[in-house]
Amino acid sequence: MPTDPAVGGASAGCGLFGTVSFVVSVTDLTTQAIWMVALATVALVAAGWRKTARATPRTPRKEPLLRRKWVPVNVAETTVPLYRRPNTVRRVWAIAASSGLAVVIGAVVAIMIAFALAFAVVTLTDLLKQ
Repeated sequence: MPTDPAVGGASAGCGLFGTVSFVVSVTDLTTQAIWMVALATVALVAAGWRKTARATPRTPRKEPLLRRKWVPVNVAETTVPLYRRPNTVRRVWAIAASSGLAVVIGAVVAIMIAFALAFAVVTLTDLLKQ
């Protein structure tokens, strides 16, 4: 199998131990992305061209075959107590619970960030040692 000098003497095939030796420039990639966006926009416009802005109900041309009798619905009107502010104990409990949740969530997020940074530092320093 021939070797490609552009990739440091590696084989030009796409096998198990080979590398792919084609290159896509930024200009080509940008042009392809612009074409994809333009074609997607044209497809969306073409798909929604004949749709109305508001849905209009279809009016039947004749009476329906089955029509239910109109029966009124009973509505119960009951009095309810007016709004009262929660008492002090309940408000203090709400503040304490939300503060506790904020502290626990913050600690979990801080631990996750610390592990991610430690992993990144260890990985990068191992790469630098090679």
